[in-house]
Amino acid sequence: MFDPGSIDLQGLMAQAQAMQDQLERAQEALAAKTVKGTAGGDLVEATVTGTGELVGLVIKPEACDPTDTETLADLIVAAVRDANHQAMALAQATRPALPELDL
Repeated sequence: MFDPGSIDLQGLMAQAQAMQDQLERAQEALAAKTVKGTAGGDLVEATVTGTGELVGLVIKPEACDPTDTETLADLIVAAVRDANHQAMALAQATRPALPELDL
């Protein structure tokens, strides 16, 4: 039978604090990194931070057709989506492993 008195609460709290510190450092590191996404054969390039914040957008002149702004809008959305996928992959790859809890 489970004995609640056998749990080391101080040790558990220390592990939880260490995990929180690791996650905060990982978030800060992600926020400092950038990734790029492109669309339309590099006609549109979006840059986002590792946390997904859009920080740059480059549109080549040949992507701009005043009579077809819908295609340009689609390219922008696709480039931002691609960049966000890159950011999610970066976050997944750099996320600290969760430790085993000694209960």
